[in-house]
Amino acid sequence: MTWREKLHEVIYEADTRAGKLFDIILIGVIVFSLILVSLDSVPSIHRAYLDFFYISEWIVTLLFTIEYILRIIATKKPLRYIFSFYGIVDLLSTLPLYLSLLIVGNSPLMTLRSLRLLRVFRILKITKYIGAGKRLMVALRSSLPKILVFLFSVIIISFIVGTIMYLVEGPEHGFSSIPISIYWTIVTLTTVGFGDIHPETPLGQFIASLLMILGYGIIAVPTGIVGAEYANSSNSKANTQSCFNCGETDHPDKAQVCHQCGYSLNRKDE
Repeated sequence: MTWREKLHEVIYEADTRAGKLFDIILIGVIVFSLILVSLDSVPSIHRAYLDFFYISEWIVTLLFTIEYILRIIATKKPLRYIFSFYGIVDLLSTLPLYLSLLIVGNSPLMTLRSLRLLRVFRILKITKYIGAGKRLMVALRSSLPKILVFLFSVIIISFIVGTIMYLVEGPEHGFSSIPISIYWTIVTLTTVGFGDIHPETPLGQFIASLLMILGYGIIAVPTGIVGAEYANSSNSKANTQSCFNCGETDHPDKAQVCHQCGYSLNRKDE
């Protein structure tokens, strides 16, 4: 096993002792960084511990920079990582402090603040270190076609009911147009109920009552779809193996070769 393969095993896999330790340390740094972001937004704390926040943020940024570079080095196909979802998240987590150095002169304070708030993207880094989070992503991807069909049905219902309510209530009761009526339908269907618009006629109130009852059922449907897919993914074996040769990640812990390119996984030194 070459040094790059060893580095890949530590950084990209979680089925080894070194890999688990690496993930735990990264999660700790991310959580520490998020606490810094939150506390730094409190004016009194920011003024009292300005130097501490500045030094800590530089330390965290340098650690993330080193991690990002090592991830590029440890894979045979660096572009695949760089342009992947987590690669972009890692980059966004690293850049803010460097970008703030490029802002010179009398740049608006809001620009600086917005750059600093980009650090909140680091919370997305946590998801790739949690097995349950990976299973949830798989469940969401598997559920996407069913959820899209369901959402399309909800949109149709909203248009139909919104048009009916526009005819029943009319502008005199706040339903001044079909788009406004559709807005009310969506608010009622999702059981949010802002109360800025409400039906006043008996027929309109009856339709609203049916819509509210329907809303409870509509909320349960996507939850059931994702829940069923999550249960199926939970019953399958954990996939934490990552191929050094091609970057494919969908391998069970006990897999010996990559199903994509045939490269040997878990290679040992001879």
